[in-house]
Amino acid sequence: MKFAGKVVVITGGASGIGAAAAKRFHAEGASVMLADLNDEAGNALAAQLGDNRASYRRADVSVWEDVESLVSSATAKFGRLDIMFNNAGIGSFAQTPDLPLEEWDRVIKVDLNGVFYGCRAAIPAMRRQGGGAIINTASISGLAGDYSFAAYNAAKGAVINYTRAAAIDHARENIRINAVCPGPVATPIIAAIDSMQGVRPAWNECVPMGRFAEPSEIASVVAFLASGDASYMTGAIIAVDGGVTAHTGQPNLPRMLGAN
Repeated sequence: MKFAGKVVVITGGASGIGAAAAKRFHAEGASVMLADLNDEAGNALAAQLGDNRASYRRADVSVWEDVESLVSSATAKFGRLDIMFNNAGIGSFAQTPDLPLEEWDRVIKVDLNGVFYGCRAAIPAMRRQGGGAIINTASISGLAGDYSFAAYNAAKGAVINYTRAAAIDHARENIRINAVCPGPVATPIIAAIDSMQGVRPAWNECVPMGRFAEPSEIASVVAFLASGDASYMTGAIIAVDGGVTAHTGQPNLPRMLGAN
């Protein structure tokens, strides 16, 4: 019951990493406010958690008023805010000349502005109670480039450096702000690749551990960053990627030569 008495807000909480984090925090004693645009899944998860420590609220993280209202609702219902997990995000697949302007704007609004809005809403509440922890979902795609993911790469790279800036701004207020950078994760969003012949095996081959992460594996790192075990960590950018960013990108010569 590491999080007994703590209150957590999770954006993008209806599925994938957000849902896994909600289950983890709730199982360890926290009260959880889920936010998403998928009302059916969000309400179902809140009902599955099954007590007065879980609630769902619809919120579009690209809209400041939605995020402000989300945090206000959480503090009104549960009395405080200890942990903010800014997890909501969307992807994009296009090279720059082919990227619709509205798609660029949407990715930046959700993936970057949504994180900023979450921090902007959460920090005053945490100040009032003497501290808190914020975890932002960035990506290994914010640490390096991907083919045809220009908008996503730009947004996630910005989340990483924004996390650092916010962390040092608020370190002396006992508000810790860190980011997790997942590699490929077996979420509903990415499940569509399984309909494309050969894509999953080729993608697995790029991961030294040879597989995608389970959402619960990312949630475990989020829970660590939110806990007192990470009390001296702020501004940290943590890759949880099965070894992807440890690799130079050069070919596996032993495997090519039949040595393993």
